[in-house]
Amino acid sequence: MKKLVVLIVLMSTLGWSQSPLDRLENSPRHHEWVTFSAQNQAVKSFLVYPEVSEKVAVVIVIHENRGLNDWARSMADQIAEMGYIVLAPDFLSGTASNGGGTSDYENSDLARTAIYGLDPNQIKATLEASVAFAKTIPAANGKVAVIGFCWGGSQSFLFATQSNEIETAIVCYGTGPKATSAYQNIQIPIYGFYGGNDNRVNATIPSSQAAMQDNSNTFEAVIYEGAGHGFFRAGEEENTSEANKKARNEGLARLKRILSFL
Repeated sequence: MKKLVVLIVLMSTLGWSQSPLDRLENSPRHHEWVTFSAQNQAVKSFLVYPEVSEKVAVVIVIHENRGLNDWARSMADQIAEMGYIVLAPDFLSGTASNGGGTSDYENSDLARTAIYGLDPNQIKATLEASVAFAKTIPAANGKVAVIGFCWGGSQSFLFATQSNEIETAIVCYGTGPKATSAYQNIQIPIYGFYGGNDNRVNATIPSSQAAMQDNSNTFEAVIYEGAGHGFFRAGEEENTSEANKKARNEGLARLKRILSFL
């Protein structure tokens, strides 16, 4: 085992990075699958515990539009490595033809199509049930944050308008609500992470900033120059751009600082 760890560290130093599945298989943290009910739907979720000696906050991960795949679970593990319990619900639970979730779809295109067909009320119910479950975890301190990526980023921002049970919402290249009236309900700080080469999303930032400012709400948006959409995922791929890699590394450092206030 010691030789394997040394080899992984050496290869990382030389520029090699683990695949999401390799990271999961090599992680020293405790992983498990849990299921809870949301609006009469059984939601299968990936739960990761950090190696800590005290109670800590729970971070709920909302996956991209590809579903709860290996990368999403790997990202959950990386956040747990920062010292937090992480709960990643599969929003596609029960939607596959066999009644399963993400892993039961033939490919990511079919999963993506299913994502955009989800009932908004079910999404909200799943997040509310996730928060409720998080607050029952004995090793948790009762505080909950939500982070979302891509489609999940937009859902994270929206959930901040729907819940007063979370401490903060973190939005990774997701858009804010279109209705300015929705921002009146936000009572927590919002932290945004955006790629410079993602104007489809970035063009919506000014309206969100204005709405947040009008309601005296904190919205800290950082745009990482040269990075594309999905840089947290793309930035760890073997042939990624330097801009994506830099944005990912800086984004992880910033995320760790934000979570440290929980």
